[in-house]
Amino acid sequence: MPSRVLGLVKASHPEPTAAVTGVAGLLAAGVGHRPAGVAAVVLTVLASQLAVGWSNDALDAHRDAAVGRTDKPVVSGAVRRRPLAYAAVAAAVLTPLLALLLTTGAAAAWVTLGLVSALLYNWPLKSTAVSVLPYAFSFGALPAFVLLALPGSPPPPVWLVAAAAFLGAGAHFANVLPDLADDARTGVHGLPHRLGPAGSRLAAAGLLLAATVTLVVGPPGPPSWAGLSAIAVAAVVPALGSYAERVSVRAGGRQVAAFRAVMVVALIDVCLLVANGRVV
Repeated sequence: MPSRVLGLVKASHPEPTAAVTGVAGLLAAGVGHRPAGVAAVVLTVLASQLAVGWSNDALDAHRDAAVGRTDKPVVSGAVRRRPLAYAAVAAAVLTPLLALLLTTGAAAAWVTLGLVSALLYNWPLKSTAVSVLPYAFSFGALPAFVLLALPGSPPPPVWLVAAAAFLGAGAHFANVLPDLADDARTGVHGLPHRLGPAGSRLAAAGLLLAATVTLVVGPPGPPSWAGLSAIAVAAVVPALGSYAERVSVRAGGRQVAAFRAVMVVALIDVCLLVANGRVV
């Protein structure tokens, strides 16, 4: 039993699950939720992230086996595909139920739409030219859910939802970059695969820069010097990362510098997103 539980944890994509859930909790605290409200947001988002992660590994089990992904619990035998699929369905059903029990009806609608969008990415949109759209929609739905979960809260500002959508779209291109070759071998041809490594790096950098600019100039009042500095970093760091990667590749190294640079900008955007919860 402990090994099966560990297999379920690994199959949930624990790092992004923890990251998205943690950001939702911090944003909830920032917009004024009481501890019980923060807990409600965290539990609901956690359930949705488990549904997305588990369904992803259940659907991709044959592809992961084809490319020798022994780090995947289904491939290594730590968890079987059918129980994983059942767990994904249970988490998907639990998400709107938790939202309805613990938050408002409007919030429940947004988190459910975000979950449906993410599940549609897992199948069938991952291999299409519109693979970026579920990421953009689901990330944009996250702050809308967090704000509307607070009783009496006004509608979420457009700039906050747009910034989260840009962040999600950029994350899609950045997330796929390390797996482009394996995905191509197993027939996945989403938008990043069609643009190729260089195009995907450019798209990730541009979208994350758009998120940074929106988060800095969107709130009322003039932008702060810290915000303007964040825009400068978001513009410069990916360019430096791309240059460092070209130098590394010519020397026989790995293509990781540009990916790491994009991750730095994504982290800045997440910090700005959480901080801006206090000005909504």
